[in-house]
Amino acid sequence: MNISHAVQRLVLLVLLVASPLASAATNAIPAAPQLAAKSFVLIEASSGEILVEENAHERLPPASLTKLMTAYIATLEVNRGRISEEDMVTVSEKAWRTGGSRMFIQVHTQVSVGDLLRGVIIQSGNDASVALAEHIAGSEDAFADMMNATAQRLGLTNTHFVNSTGLPHPDHYSSAYDMARLARAIIHDDPEHYALYAQKEFVWNNIKQPNRNLLLWRDNTVDGLKTGHTEEAGYCLVASAEREGMRLISSVFGTSSEQVRAAETQKLLTYGFRFFESRTFYRKGTELGQTRVWKGEAEQVSAGLARDLILTLPRGQVAKLQAEMVFDSQLIAPVESGDVVGRVEVKLGEEVVHASDLIALTPVEEGGIFRRLWDSLRLFIFGLFN
Repeated sequence: MNISHAVQRLVLLVLLVASPLASAATNAIPAAPQLAAKSFVLIEASSGEILVEENAHERLPPASLTKLMTAYIATLEVNRGRISEEDMVTVSEKAWRTGGSRMFIQVHTQVSVGDLLRGVIIQSGNDASVALAEHIAGSEDAFADMMNATAQRLGLTNTHFVNSTGLPHPDHYSSAYDMARLARAIIHDDPEHYALYAQKEFVWNNIKQPNRNLLLWRDNTVDGLKTGHTEEAGYCLVASAEREGMRLISSVFGTSSEQVRAAETQKLLTYGFRFFESRTFYRKGTELGQTRVWKGEAEQVSAGLARDLILTLPRGQVAKLQAEMVFDSQLIAPVESGDVVGRVEVKLGEEVVHASDLIALTPVEEGGIFRRLWDSLRLFIFGLFN
């Protein structure tokens, strides 16, 4: 029996629509734009891959970008059934007195969680943020602890919160990259509530306030997320857009004006969509191959990926990719579903651009005593010659 399942090569067949853009692509792409900002990053939303960055991990004041975390936690609590959008929240004096941008809720009145969410996301109301925080956690300090625990869970290593609003504090900081990752979590974890970030205005207390994300009016592919501004932070914007099935997320910190943050963000998004493309090669759970199992009830196990394999590369490079599957040559039963049985390496020439674990898609129970003894003997003999 041939046991050379250890290495298999799989040629990726990618159907590309012929276009001047694809046919003119080369190995090099133009240099990324230089932005008038303290820090910035552009990531592909499906994979989280960084396409462009400058000082992306630098700790800086996030201003009202903080409210991305406030809203994210609130929507998670709604989805978990711990609160409801119909819950009525009594506005505390602290929430009412909070300075900065406001929803204009009135002290001791009651406002629904759903309206407070819109006040946070669309109007960037500090008063709404504090009211939500107090409703969820009892106090803003306790809510800040929830924010930091969530940041840790998401792997936001350069982020620390002390309030729900983004008002300045020396221990309140984040980074362009962390905010882009938080935006990615918002988009993927709760697409229903993500739709709120595309709303252009919200009326409360007979006051109509527009969404401060100017790109919602300038680019119909932009559908979120959030602006921020303080004297200390400058003008910040986390935005996301989707074109031709590819979604990008940009995060820009520390520009000089509302107009500049919109223009610089547009530069990033335009560059990303113009010079990169994203392709889904394999879906999770799809059988990519089979490998030998020793001492098991079955001699083969199907292998695939635990996550979709999506790559983002300079335009024209996707057609040049090849994938190599490397299996464990001495896989011993029992094998559980999800056990790592090898890896797939996606290569551009000799360079590995991505590697993922191959997992067993089905379990293989341990074989009977004669199967185990026979396979033990065969493995011993093969070991002598290999």
